[in-house]
Amino acid sequence: MLSKKKISFIVSLQKKKAREEHRLFTIEGDKLVREFLSAGQKVKILVAKPEFLNSLLPSHRQEIEEIIPCSYEELKRISSLKTPHNALAVVEMPEMKADSEDTAKGLAVALDFIQDPGNLGTIIRAAAWFGIRTIYCSENCVDVFNPKVIQASMGAILHVKVIYTDLHVLFRNALRDKIKIYGATLDGSSVYSLEPENRGIIFFGNESRGISPDLATYITDRITIPSMDGSAAGIDSLNVGMAASVILSEFTRRSL
Repeated sequence: MLSKKKISFIVSLQKKKAREEHRLFTIEGDKLVREFLSAGQKVKILVAKPEFLNSLLPSHRQEIEEIIPCSYEELKRISSLKTPHNALAVVEMPEMKADSEDTAKGLAVALDFIQDPGNLGTIIRAAAWFGIRTIYCSENCVDVFNPKVIQASMGAILHVKVIYTDLHVLFRNALRDKIKIYGATLDGSSVYSLEPENRGIIFFGNESRGISPDLATYITDRITIPSMDGSAAGIDSLNVGMAASVILSEFTRRSL
């Protein structure tokens, strides 16, 4: 049974301040919890309905510090979802540190002031699918451990490093090392006519304002998604999550 103290603690992790203080975040859903356990991620607390607990493998149980059986009504009290799943887990935040090799070899993504959790989750999911393992976020981007980001990423957070950093420093170092910065803009060349290198940083801006003018100065190649009627307004009508999926697909297709 869930105590009031435990309920209060788990609910508090919906706030960024509490997540950072305890270095913990929550994940929800049968599939997501199983993916974390299968990946060997340490689970501090698992709150789940008995039928879910009974289906766990012994090897998965070994990764869990505390197991709390509960009812659907109890799950509703701690869930961030309107309709809770059968399981919710509290897990440790992974260490996501920058590595000079992340940009020296292969493709990386940079994000400026992304505010919508669903967009960030979608971009993480797309990056994982297309084999891009590093995303750099400006400090004013939404928190990657926000429950809505985790939900939208559908477990892709296990395969992608999301690093919050000063993009000015990142881009200056990239240009010094002759690494191209591809900026998604309205006035760019069609991504379908691009001949990208097999390394570089693909840069996306804020949902409504696009890339900040002071960061746009670092862009070496401006790119856009032309609409099917031949105009270059496609990237304006697509949300940033959709636009990123299209552009990452084209980059990885061509680099192959």
